[in-house]
Amino acid sequence: MNNEARPVGETVGFAGAEVPDLRALEGRFVRLVALDPAVHGAALWAQMEGKPHLWDYLSEEPPQSRAAFEEVLRAASAKPDWLGYAICQPCGTAVGYAFYLNIVPAMGSIEVGNINFSPALQRSPAATEAMYLMMRAAFELGYRRYEWKCNALNMPSRRAAQRFGFSWEGIFRQHLVVKSRNRDTAWFAVIDADWVALKTVYETWLSPDNFDADGQQIRSLRGLTAPVRVAGDPAQVD
Repeated sequence: MNNEARPVGETVGFAGAEVPDLRALEGRFVRLVALDPAVHGAALWAQMEGKPHLWDYLSEEPPQSRAAFEEVLRAASAKPDWLGYAICQPCGTAVGYAFYLNIVPAMGSIEVGNINFSPALQRSPAATEAMYLMMRAAFELGYRRYEWKCNALNMPSRRAAQRFGFSWEGIFRQHLVVKSRNRDTAWFAVIDADWVALKTVYETWLSPDNFDADGQQIRSLRGLTAPVRVAGDPAQVD
């Protein structure tokens, strides 16, 4: 008999996380509120109509009408473990949306996904703040693991994940069939130990002191998150 002790993992005093209740999340650039297709659909469609590329890596085909778009939002919102936020400008206009999904409170695991940013939101401090607010809320609810998954061919998403501080974990080959096409899925995650440092990183980047008179960043978020995340994604070169 082999009596040699085998590694079994550290003991974790974890009693589970809370299910998000979609309370409003307030920032300097954006306000996140529970996504309601009847309330937010018109404004979102006005931003996204005629831009089919926004659906290149989402599971749905590009909607051809406002009614079809609102049905897409209703179908996503009806999924049992999907909870969506509308991302709104300070004036209240919705310019994007994002979901918590694959929510497993017992294991402390949650994913941010089904993200759709209109051009008005893309590559802006508001987009970064929206991702920060959702990440912060998840860890405040007790989650241990915050995931980001995307089509492995979606290089902008892979680069964004690392900019936001997610660490590369690998590719699940032939993970899904989406729109009759194979999807290999790239996996990233932030864990609670990472969040201790990332919270300060985000607060530093979002501070008014980090933007010049023209609104341009002084210190890049990518540079600030680099010491926190685990390197490895071949799509990313810092």
